[in-house]
Amino acid sequence: MNYKNITVAGSGVLGSQIAYQTAFKGFRVTVYDINDEALGKAKDRIQKLKARYQEDLGATQAEVDAAYDRMSFNSDLAAAAADADLVIEAIPEVVPIKTDFYTKLGQVAPAKTIFASNSSTLLPSQFAEATGRPAQFLALHFANEIWKNNTAEIMKHPGTDAKVFDDVIAFARAIGMVALPLQKEQPGYILNSLLVPLLDAGQRLLVKGIADPATIDKTWMVGTGAPLGPFGILDVVGLTTAYNIGLAKAQATGDEEMQKVADLLKTEYIDKGKLGVATGEGFYKYPNPAFRAPDFLKS
Repeated sequence: MNYKNITVAGSGVLGSQIAYQTAFKGFRVTVYDINDEALGKAKDRIQKLKARYQEDLGATQAEVDAAYDRMSFNSDLAAAAADADLVIEAIPEVVPIKTDFYTKLGQVAPAKTIFASNSSTLLPSQFAEATGRPAQFLALHFANEIWKNNTAEIMKHPGTDAKVFDDVIAFARAIGMVALPLQKEQPGYILNSLLVPLLDAGQRLLVKGIADPATIDKTWMVGTGAPLGPFGILDVVGLTTAYNIGLAKAQATGDEEMQKVADLLKTEYIDKGKLGVATGEGFYKYPNPAFRAPDFLKS
């Protein structure tokens, strides 16, 4: 593995974290997004990560500043990918958007560039041909709060070159991740194969009127000792991502209950600017959500 220049496409919550973690570990990073407004938000988001790295990892001010200094930002895809050894895609979970992105990326990226998707639910084989370089394409999936929850699931598709697979595993380790190779394609990888059914179950209980989000979360937290319930987790993931996944599932399967989940997320949360932790409100209000109150698990 001889990667030096990394481009992260998509500067949302996780894209920003991937970019900063990679820069923190010494790589030069270019962050790409569709316009300067999105990149401006990313810069603010990444600046706020500095304090988290100091608090959670004991990083010094010099270290967090140096990491940021290794980053650049660009809304021109060709320029952003011009020197990339690896492009990590972290754009919305919408098939046409990803397909269009990979078609354009394949046309402008150097021949050497490896493409990796951070998609949570979609398979690399769905986009391999669109990249124009299927042998140099695979999935590289991270968990939220990447600097602490440092999993990296590396999943090849049947056409991924073996050396590319090994090199991306090595890269994941180089940026401080626990590398978790998947030998076959699996929707949701390992982590989300376990997590998504929990989140789906919580949302279905809500739309059926069984209980409110706090009661559902309390049940899970008291019963298992978990630090978060499904709705606390959804706030971290971001309700836009949850909506896109739910809507895609409803459209693909005709699942009426999941369509109700998608409709609820859009009308009661997204349309009202309640996108989760990132905006200060989702199912809970932040920075002091109800589930962090001392008596939440007792009353």
